[in-house]
Amino acid sequence: MKPVLIIKTGNTVQSIPREKGDFEQWIAAALDIDEEKVLVSNVPAGELLPEYGVVSGVVVTGSAAMVTERLPWSEYAAQWLRGVAGTDTPVLGICYGHQLLAHALGGVVDYHPGGREIGTTCVTLTDASTGDPLCSGIEQQFTAHVSHMQTVIQLPEAATVLACNSFEPHQAVRYCSNVWGVQFHPEFSEEVMLAYLKERSVKLAEEGFDLKALLESVEPTPHADRMLKNFSALIHATAQSV
Repeated sequence: MKPVLIIKTGNTVQSIPREKGDFEQWIAAALDIDEEKVLVSNVPAGELLPEYGVVSGVVVTGSAAMVTERLPWSEYAAQWLRGVAGTDTPVLGICYGHQLLAHALGGVVDYHPGGREIGTTCVTLTDASTGDPLCSGIEQQFTAHVSHMQTVIQLPEAATVLACNSFEPHQAVRYCSNVWGVQFHPEFSEEVMLAYLKERSVKLAEEGFDLKALLESVEPTPHADRMLKNFSALIHATAQSV
């Protein structure tokens, strides 16, 4: 199988020890793909993205950057993603990656009018998720770790909402036949989510959050985790059908 490309758009919070890894390590582990079969392109560091035909799947990571900043590396990645959306290669965007895909494909991204969403939350699958391979075997209501301030305000044409909650209407989206995005972080462990809450504790207090309640609500997210396993299965199935 050709390598799976992880487009690295940022780093995790500084309080997480480096030996614990970063977005790309957590994603690769969740996909259960051998290290030699993973290609990482750190686009903020100036690394170029490969030709479309040399990868079997693509995952776009989260980032502390904002899509609305229109940073040169981000716009470069968006242009590349517009191209890969026209192929058969499976693509999954996570948080910033999800928003970047929406922007690349004609949607609108901006700050969420309700402010920040962070912690472990409940997400509900929509009726449209029935039969979608990313949602296979996932309960209609499941827990997921979230940390974002921006959101997809307007979906691109032909996009389908697969999951939502009372705060975020676009928790999971299928943009086209081979492209998905999730606003939550299926690669986050409980330890990682707790680290995000603690590192942002001052800002959260200023914004009126109950930090103690947020910390106590952190719990396992097995069904969100399963989405990455489903995506891995989709990559393998697509590779075998070529």
